[in-house]
Amino acid sequence: MTDGPEPISADALRALRQELAELRAERGAVAATLRDENPVGDRADEADELQRADDLARLDRRIAAIEARLDEGAAAPAPSTVEVGVGSTVTVRFEDGGESTVHVGELADADDPALVTSDSPLGSALLGRHAGDTVTYRTPGGPMSAVVVSVGD
Repeated sequence: MTDGPEPISADALRALRQELAELRAERGAVAATLRDENPVGDRADEADELQRADDLARLDRRIAAIEARLDEGAAAPAPSTVEVGVGSTVTVRFEDGGESTVHVGELADADDPALVTSDSPLGSALLGRHAGDTVTYRTPGGPMSAVVVSVGD
């Protein structure tokens, strides 16, 4: 991992932009239901208004977080070919001798079987590592290890 902005993969970028569009639409719908003036009604109406205000605040927080991540990704350099980080392509050799090339990303993608998320056991073990390093990570079957063969190739 770097001390600066983390790169963002094209797939993660698309997913975040889609989520942002959906959140903005939802926010618009919720905001349209809030009253501008003091509400007139019973306690249930007041409770409903408070819930919508809470929903609006939650949506605003998530929108701000996505916008910040998109800004960070835009400012980030290309993934390192020396140290594993988000966006890196890494070749690893497992204990059984098999090798696999994986992509370290932020968001799971069922269409990319080579993707490991940065918060998965293997993905988090790889972050900050270099070619030649051995990583240990947990699996349902117990601890496993792998050697980083190359980064960025």
